[in-house]
Amino acid sequence: MLIDAHCHLDFSAFDTDREAVLANARAAGITHFVVPGTMRSKWPDVLALGTRNDTSACLGLHPYFIDQHGESDLDALDQALARNPHVVAVGECGIDGRFQQSLTRQWTLFDAQLHLAKRHELPVVVHSVQANDQVSKRLRQLALPRAGLIHAFAGSIEQARRFLALGFVLGVGGAITYPRAKRLHRMVAALPDNGFVLETDSPDMPLNGHQGERNEPRHLARVCREVARLRGQSVEDVAANSSANAARLFDLDLGK
Repeated sequence: MLIDAHCHLDFSAFDTDREAVLANARAAGITHFVVPGTMRSKWPDVLALGTRNDTSACLGLHPYFIDQHGESDLDALDQALARNPHVVAVGECGIDGRFQQSLTRQWTLFDAQLHLAKRHELPVVVHSVQANDQVSKRLRQLALPRAGLIHAFAGSIEQARRFLALGFVLGVGGAITYPRAKRLHRMVAALPDNGFVLETDSPDMPLNGHQGERNEPRHLARVCREVARLRGQSVEDVAANSSANAARLFDLDLGK
């Protein structure tokens, strides 16, 4: 059993063949999917997916779409979390340091979502790009009761250890399939068994050899094989550890 801990199945890239994509993933051994929210207008689609037995929903405001978030969206998020107890996390939220012009607004939005996660006692799904040191410092200050996931972690071993010490797990995806990602390979090899989850970020983050193509959850099986190779473990052990970590983090009811 494998859980794709981060895939955007609500995106329009899957509108024409979503059921086939899910069937192909199940055939590859992926049995559960965690879908993060990105903007208010997409929450209904995410929530609809979250009613499926094989899918869990998160709600959040993604920093990449900062210009599409309105002043009332945080209040709407608070209300949506209260109305939808099956939501498993707040996110995708965070900081993207590539967009310096919006950093002040990003931090305001991120901090507010962290406080909502604390109020609703939910984990957070964190997007942290070129901001790991600042993000880990803020998370340490706030001391969230449920910690969360650092999605698509690409930092150093030292930065990884700081997040792990706070109770967070690190998302490992298709980036590890690229031969030149040596630092990432070393980091993944050094993680404890309870420190990571496997994810695809579908339809984004295509694997090596699939550049320019739509990514899909079925490719998580290849990510798992690569993680097993890097860690010197069996595929079965990596799959079991990752799935147990995701189920614990998101409090997943896999028998629903």
